[in-house]
Amino acid sequence: MAQDEPGLKDSLLPYESWIQESLRGVMRFALARVAAEGLPGDHHFYITFRTDCPGVVLPERLRAQYPREMTIVLQHQFDDLEATEAEFSVTLYFGGVPARLSIPWSAVTQFADPSVRFGLRFETPDPAPKVSLPAPRQAEAAPMAPAAAAETGPQVVSLDAFRKRPPGKG
Repeated sequence: MAQDEPGLKDSLLPYESWIQESLRGVMRFALARVAAEGLPGDHHFYITFRTDCPGVVLPERLRAQYPREMTIVLQHQFDDLEATEAEFSVTLYFGGVPARLSIPWSAVTQFADPSVRFGLRFETPDPAPKVSLPAPRQAEAAPMAPAAAAETGPQVVSLDAFRKRPPGKG
């Protein structure tokens, strides 16, 4: 009966949130150290973040090109890296044109240092939709999608319809 036992998701203490925040702290420490001392040796970072999260600042041309998610590499061509408690900011070059990006830690979904095979994945909340669409009228309602149907609860299917019947009994 292991499935009836409470797990982290059932905890009244937010352990999963605390773990995520601690792991984000590792990323914060790494970027703060690189901001102060530069990248040592072969270290370099791949950072994936949600461009649609609140607080993400980047040029509109990049936001149009990456409306949901973007991965940046901090290796050779970056300047002015800053790491604060709330976010990190960096100047990167896209086609030789400098662009200043500011990314809240909460928008980061992945952080990796391939030189030492280190990587972290983070959960990010889905941002609220920016445009609210009117609810469809009853006559226009589309049939329920399979994913939505699964959320309505379990459904019972009779297996008799799939069983082989003896010849002559149909």
